[in-house]
Amino acid sequence: MASNNVNIRNKRASFEYHLLDRYTAGLQLLGTEIKSIRESKANINDSFCAFLNGELYIRNMHIAEYSHGSFYNHEAKRDRKLLLTKKELDKLRVKGEEKGFTIVPLRIFIGERGFAKVEIALAQGKREFDKRESIKERDTKREMARIMR
Repeated sequence: MASNNVNIRNKRASFEYHLLDRYTAGLQLLGTEIKSIRESKANINDSFCAFLNGELYIRNMHIAEYSHGSFYNHEAKRDRKLLLTKKELDKLRVKGEEKGFTIVPLRIFIGERGFAKVEIALAQGKREFDKRESIKERDTKREMARIMR
């Protein structure tokens, strides 16, 4: 069986947003997409989540075409459905419609049962001074780690 060490991260999300609530959602994928994810050939840096027809989709997520796929290969940037409970979807829909809130993917990983999962967060955009604070915190942590060595 394939190794479960797939951990594709969106590193810019914590820098650009205040992350409020986190959820783990399943992904509805095609066969060649899951094979590419197991090879860690996916990118979620520019992706976001949006509601279409009452269902939550992840948009602009890039999954590279599978190297051994034939004419069955998938589109690299198609919309992919996220699998959440109705209660979670309703909560996200209400909060997501408020001004200043968005739903961003944080990471993609393979669950215990071998299914691809995506960790999403309800987020609020940071302003310029908030980003400067994040940079200061990161620099002080780096300095403290350097001193402790």
